Formats: sequence, C-alpha cells, structure tokens
Amino acid sequence: MPESPRHLKKRTRHGRRVSRHSWRIAVFLGGAAVVALFSLGFAWLAETMLHWNREITHAHWWSGLLMLPLAFAGIRWLTMRYAPEARGSGIPQVIAAMSMPTGEEQSRLVSLKQSLWKIVLTAAGLLAGASIGREGPSVQVGAAAMLAWGNWWQKRRRFAVGFRPDALIAAGAAGGLAAAFNTPLAGVVFAIEELGRGSVVRWDRLVIAAVLSAGFIALSLVGNNPYFRLVAMIETAHDAWGAVLACAVLTGVLGGLFGKTLLAGPMVWLPVRARGWVQAHPILLAFVCGVLVALLGLLTAGATYGTGYEQSAALLNGHPLDTALFGIAKLGATILSYFAGIPGGIFTPSLAIGAGIGDNIAALLPGGVDGRLIVLLSMAGFLAAATQSPITAAVIVMEMTRTQEVTLLLLATTLLASFVSRQFCPRPFYHAAARNFRRDAMHRHQVRQASTNPTEKPLS
Repeated sequence: MPESPRHLKKRTRHGRRVSRHSWRIAVFLGGAAVVALFSLGFAWLAETMLHWNREITHAHWWSGLLMLPLAFAGIRWLTMRYAPEARGSGIPQVIAAMSMPTGEEQSRLVSLKQSLWKIVLTAAGLLAGASIGREGPSVQVGAAAMLAWGNWWQKRRRFAVGFRPDALIAAGAAGGLAAAFNTPLAGVVFAIEELGRGSVVRWDRLVIAAVLSAGFIALSLVGNNPYFRLVAMIETAHDAWGAVLACAVLTGVLGGLFGKTLLAGPMVWLPVRARGWVQAHPILLAFVCGVLVALLGLLTAGATYGTGYEQSAALLNGHPLDTALFGIAKLGATILSYFAGIPGGIFTPSLAIGAGIGDNIAALLPGGVDGRLIVLLSMAGFLAAATQSPITAAVIVMEMTRTQEVTLLLLATTLLASFVSRQFCPRPFYHAAARNFRRDAMHRHQVRQASTNPTEKPLS
C-alpha cells in the first residue's frame, strides 16, 4: 500500500534530521583529527627546540646569558606587535572566549593567525631556554584549529548544521591537551572541570567524543607511550598518608603563592617610583627577566632551562639531581618567564617544580615511603595548587605516568593541596587571568560599537 503524502513528508524530514546530525558528528570528529595533527606537530617542534637548547648550553655554558635576554626582548616585541592575544599560557584566552558572545572579539582570542604566531614564539622561547611549557599553547592552538574548521564548514550551506562556537572551542582546547600528552581521559576531565565551569559545554556528549577522538588519534599515531616513562612501578604504601599530608600542605602553600604572584604581576615587586617607568618599557623588562632566568640556569647547571621534563623524569625514576635547589630555582625561573610577557604555558613547569619540591620532602621525611611516590604526589599537588583544578591534576599525572594504582593517593593530595592554595590565592589562576582578557576584549567591542553608532558611548 503506497504511503500517504503526509507520512512520506514526515519520513523525509526525519531523514534530513539524521543527515544533519550525522554531518555534525562527522565535522566534529574531523576537527578532532585536525587538532591532533596540530598538537603532534607542535610537540615535535617543541622537542626539537629543547634538544637544540641542550646541545648549545652544554657546549657553551655562557650561552644562556647571551640567548635569554635577547630572545625575551625580541619575543616580547614580536608578541606586542603581531600577536598580543598569544601572550602567556593560552588557557585564559580560551576560557575568556567561551564566556563571550559570538563575534569578532571571541574569534580574535582564539584566532588561527594568533595561534600560529604562538607556535613560533613558544618554540623560540624553548630554544632560548625559557621556563615555559607547550600545554597552554596546545590548548589555545587546538581551540583555534577546531573553531576555524567548524566555521569553514558552517559557511557551506549544504553542511551548515548550527555549530555552537563555545562547543567548538571547548572540544578543540581539551582535545589539544589530550593529544599533546597522550592523555585522553585527562582531556575530558579538563573540559568538564576547567573549561566547563558555569557552561553547558560540560554536558555536551559530542564535545567529549571529540576530545576522546583527538587523544586516541594521537595514541594511534605515536603509540600508547606514557609521557613519563617509569623503569619500575611505583607502588602504594599503607603508611603513605603522612607523606600525602606533607606533600599536600607544602605544595598547597607554594602553589597558592605561585598563582598569587603570577596574578599580581611584576610591578608589586618594584619600588613605586620605578613602576611607571618599567610599565612604559615592557621590552626592557623582558630583557631583565631574561638575564635573571639565565643566572638561575647557571646556578643549577642549566637544569631550569626549558620545560623541566628531563629533571622530572629522572626524579620519578629515583635518580637524584646534581642540585637540591632545582624546585625553588625552577619556581623562580617560571615566574620570571611569565613576567616577561612571552607566550608559553605553566603546566609542565609546574610539574617540574612539584618534582623538585617532592625531592626535598623525601630528603626530610624519615625512611619507609618510596621517594619516587613522594615526587609523584608533589607533582600532582603543586599542579593542583597552581591551577586549583584538583581532579584534572590527579588524572593527568596518573595518565602521564600510568600509575593507576596510586590514584586514591593522588586525589587526596590534589584535593587537599587545592584547598590550602585557596587560602593564599582565592581565585583560580586561569579564570582570574581570563577576566583580564575578557575585559580588554569587551572594551574593544564597546569602542567599535560606539564608533559605528556615535549616539552610544562605551561603558566605563
């Protein structure tokens, strides 16, 4: 019996809905592949720059004094001139973009052009020896790549399926983190805990699927290898709760002061009469920061240069460092690199700072607990204290090291460290920094509106 026109029309409409939904899934998963490729390419470039820095600094011990000041000043000038939205970590820009209305200023914070500059400038900073990481830049680059990919498809009428920009940004940002460190689960938790605060994106299954896809694509291309390779398994211990308490409290205090210092900026450390002059000469400030980072590098035989990956990996495998000052020196080098205003993240350096602090704690605590476990807990604790994202910190450290058996201890450390950190820095670092980017972006938007409509004045 032939179908009635009404039933035929209803089935056709349902088929179109399925087709639009299928295209939306396909575009999101295709974007995840693009994000994974961007992240892996960026990772390769960053590792190459770090390798070149090690060769140069080992061959010429004085090279840091020459490279770092000039590089910091040059990178700061290029950032101010060509990529003002690429400065710093990149995660605050993503958070600010997700909280803004759709438009030019939202796209500017995570534009593909700014992100390409961020790749180049971050790589230059790593080559010079700046204490920065590539995880924040990977997040911003991933968000920009996914947003550009979605907008490109959206302009094709046949494939326009109504993407939400905040969903694209969240999927790309978390996918970039997942692909950068082979940590798919951490990417999902990051999207929910950090990017999803106050947003419906945290419950978007398509976003979570895209994040997992980016991570699994990276795993398929480079293999299921942990970021930190452990020669021997770190086992949990029944008497480790004292170490958990010590690690959480100390890293919570230092991580809270670290975040508070970054948010306060360099001006609070200067005499009142010098603040105006230094603020008017940011390139000179970057030069001075480069000199100080180079001196810290010389003090520690180059241990504070770069991300701190080698030192963290050594401590996780029970190999002591040549200096007991690594954790504190790395803390100072990371703060100075951030004050210089160059592109670069604080994620990986925070792990290295935590590893150095854990090595100091292990030397002070009585025997009985594996020193490698204390280093692991301190890495997670300091990262949680610095970002105030305890679940993300615990999961990413667990995935980076493949230490699922100590997950409970990691969670206990990160939750307590985050609580202690809030007593010193009440506002989470990334979200507090995002307010500044959002305020500047909204001001530009209001000024542009006022220029097109002279009867309206921008809000003060």
